Amino acid sequence: MSLSLVAYDDSDSETETENTEVPNTSSKQASQPSSSVNCVQYFAPGSLGTKSTYEMQPTENMDCSGTSTACEDASEHYVQNNNADLTSPYFKSAYSGHIALCMSYKNYEQASSSSTNSGNVVSHKRIHKDSTTAIKGIRPYIPKRLRQENSSMPEEKECDQRENSDCDVKLGISGEQTLRKISELIKPYLGSKYKLTEVPKSLIFMSKHSGPVNEIQWCPVREQSHMLLSASMDKTVKVWDAVDTGCCLKTYSCHSCAVRAAQWSSCGRRILSGGFDSMLHLTDVETGKQIFSSKNEFRISSLKFHPTDSNIFICGGFSPEVKSWDIRTSKVLRVYKAALQQTLDILFLPEGKEFLTSTDAVSRDSADRTIIAWDFQSAAKISNQIFHERYTCPSLTLHPKESVFVAQTNGNYMALFSAQRPYRINKKKRYEGHKVEGFAVGCEFSPDGTLLVTGSSDGKVFFYNYHTARIIRTLSAHNEACVSTIFHPVLPSLLATCDWAGEVKIWQ
Repeated sequence: MSLSLVAYDDSDSETETENTEVPNTSSKQASQPSSSVNCVQYFAPGSLGTKSTYEMQPTENMDCSGTSTACEDASEHYVQNNNADLTSPYFKSAYSGHIALCMSYKNYEQASSSSTNSGNVVSHKRIHKDSTTAIKGIRPYIPKRLRQENSSMPEEKECDQRENSDCDVKLGISGEQTLRKISELIKPYLGSKYKLTEVPKSLIFMSKHSGPVNEIQWCPVREQSHMLLSASMDKTVKVWDAVDTGCCLKTYSCHSCAVRAAQWSSCGRRILSGGFDSMLHLTDVETGKQIFSSKNEFRISSLKFHPTDSNIFICGGFSPEVKSWDIRTSKVLRVYKAALQQTLDILFLPEGKEFLTSTDAVSRDSADRTIIAWDFQSAAKISNQIFHERYTCPSLTLHPKESVFVAQTNGNYMALFSAQRPYRINKKKRYEGHKVEGFAVGCEFSPDGTLLVTGSSDGKVFFYNYHTARIIRTLSAHNEACVSTIFHPVLPSLLATCDWAGEVKIWQ
């Protein structure tokens, strides 16, 4: 005759509640000790002389929430020696460990059921949360939705780290003191209209990057227009005091590859930059903190802010897609699919309802998709039959007063177009004489609209009369290709130029 002993807790079994339809706080508290009573294990007695085997028989316990719980332990918690006494310390420790395991599993089930909705029917949603005591051999089920969320958390953390990281900023000689000053040379012109532009003749300042300069731009705020922005292939963006001293005020090293495009914000306090590392950075000018940072899907070659909403910008590059971004949400608003290879430049038309993109699509003897007009809101193509000649257009610029724009072509001339639909070309005017030869040579109008200036692949700067399309003057500015030229928005006859050797020069 074999005997069996029952191991149980001394808790009161009368505290169990019979109401299993609507759980409450008191019933959950009372169900914890009752569960330990029902978790029964049968031990083989050690008083018998014959050798006997133990058997583990878990019993099901219906708790207050209506779910059955099986308390089952591994075999190492039981005694295999038949001569051992049940009252020995070894049995007490084994049994207490068994109770702790049952209680921890019960606590895990109650934590999972605590997130259920109130009502007659109780639905259980398991929450993947490690308990304080690990249960060997038990891995809770994790729903597919939670697994996907957990897998995306490292990417979100990396994005947050990029957004919270700061730019490596190097302060210039006069740096912080001259960022927000108003130049004494600019003050007399702030309250008056822009005077007639004259052709600059003499060099007043010269600075240099360690790599080719892709783009330069004056600060759009008239009071702070002594600052000049430059983006270079040396992975840096620099701000210069190009009116008073010609010194570098700050250097921003946010990119890991060449910086292809950079733009001032309309307030003059932020700089938007994009480069061949496919990164977009919006940097605070004074602190160098990255206000907006995002990884793009392609290398960036062109950036433009919306003319009426400074929180929206458009970027294009080595992709058939052009994207518009919202800085406030750090998300893409619209995608403009051109089904072409690369976007060379972007130009917003007045009021920002339409914009133009120039691409490198040329088919045999025609480039009918070189310039494409887009509707900004609907992302629909308005026209792709604007320019029909077999040259690509590396840059576009808008006239400051008239509703026309100019396209720089690789045919060594600039073409004039109407900014109104259907964007017809002016066949009577053609600005030619300079050389492009594959460089991204930019062109720009003077603030009064009387002159059209462009660089050249031979390092010269050409000044054209807008009305007659004749060359007024040629300036031997650089030894390498001059890729960008721009007039000062306030000071008449002040011109900034840059070249492929990294030089930035100021002319007056």
